[in-house]
Amino acid sequence: MLKQGIHLKLGQSLSMTPQLQQAIKMLQLSSLELEQEIQSVLETNPLLERADEVDQYDSGQAQEEVTRSDEPLSETIPEELSTDSNWEDTYDTEWKTSNPDSESASDYIEKLHSHSEGLTEHLLWQIDLSNLSVIDKTIAHLVVDYINDDGLLTESPEQILDALESELLIEQDDVEAVIRFVQHLDPIGIGARDLGQSLWLQFNFHYPDHPLKKKAQLLLEKNLDLLAKRDYKSIKKEIRLNNDQLDTLVNLMKTLDPNPASQFNRDDVDYIRPDVYVRKVKGRWQVSQNAETVSELCINQEYAEMASDKHVDKAATEYIKNNLQQARWFIKSLENRNSTILNVAHAIVERQMAFLQYGDEAMKPMVLKDLAEQLDLHESTISRVTTRKFLHTPKGIYEFKYFFSSHVNTDTGGECSATAIRAMIKKIITSENPRKPYSDNKLTNLLNEQGVNVARRTVAKYREALAIPSSHDRKALS
Repeated sequence: MLKQGIHLKLGQSLSMTPQLQQAIKMLQLSSLELEQEIQSVLETNPLLERADEVDQYDSGQAQEEVTRSDEPLSETIPEELSTDSNWEDTYDTEWKTSNPDSESASDYIEKLHSHSEGLTEHLLWQIDLSNLSVIDKTIAHLVVDYINDDGLLTESPEQILDALESELLIEQDDVEAVIRFVQHLDPIGIGARDLGQSLWLQFNFHYPDHPLKKKAQLLLEKNLDLLAKRDYKSIKKEIRLNNDQLDTLVNLMKTLDPNPASQFNRDDVDYIRPDVYVRKVKGRWQVSQNAETVSELCINQEYAEMASDKHVDKAATEYIKNNLQQARWFIKSLENRNSTILNVAHAIVERQMAFLQYGDEAMKPMVLKDLAEQLDLHESTISRVTTRKFLHTPKGIYEFKYFFSSHVNTDTGGECSATAIRAMIKKIITSENPRKPYSDNKLTNLLNEQGVNVARRTVAKYREALAIPSSHDRKALS
């Protein structure tokens, strides 16, 4: 029989405290996400404030007192103003900034509220200003609705007619005429059925009287796949071109835009803000944190003193104490994040000095475990630190994770990183004879001659990762 009872049992378990959870969360945030997190905490915790804002407030208050004492208000306002005078004639109402060359307030506000015009809006604007009839404008509006982000028409004239024939008394010829009208709106090439027709519309617009016009149409509408493969031999055979005519057509094709709608599909650019800068000063590499990513926070002393004020009621005191403790935890977590990122950056630079000096081919193999053992941290911590954190170097801006790669053995008993091998493969292929490109087997042999023992399938994998075609395709493209 089962019998209920109370028993004592000793045991150990690992639990994550709120402080640890907060530290882990902040560690894996990017610099932009961290700024949003800091702003959110500042809005909810009155005990926390930015140190620079406190300094600016103190200095601003002192300056204001000097201004008040040196320049009385009565002296700044003229006693009489002419009836036709403007406020701007007496007072400077221009936008005041620290930079005298910066934009005015009106320009700033205009940019702030402006947005880039989309392709649909741009086409509809041209249609509404055109001399088309009301019926044709209705058709044109529907045609624009069927143009995708790549600028291609996704529906046939028959399908567009089916969608409109219940509302309008029109025929397919009317729809096709309106489609041709849309195809000649800015940018030229919009509303085509496919890429070949889009390019042909552009060619016909820019070179209407060119002697090779008919051959260009045949090339773009019937043999575009050969042009994409650069199979010039087949092109000359199919279209009956000599070498000079082929060179002329190819050069003309380079002036066309394969995606005329791209200029309207540009989203706002997300600029990378590096977390750490690496500079070489007097022959030594120096690592420093980006001051823009380091927010100095402090405790609001006025509120903090209220926690021990006996005249403050109990509920308010308890509220202040809780927020004070949370503010201290947050500041501690922020400091821990900054120091950990800086330590990891130091360790990366120490191991990858050859890369900073010579580039990808000098990259040394490194895994998370290497830094974890060196810094006495857990691998998961290193993983969080190296995710969406960026290092600004003389070679460019790299994510921390870029410096980690597997390795293969060399004949000398050393190791070579995968990044370095990819760089070597790219360098070899760049210097090859285009008419006799190296096969993967040949690339393997060349790497082995340089002391890098790597399998052919590994070379093929790295080549594909670099988006480099096979030797057969490279030869066809030459």
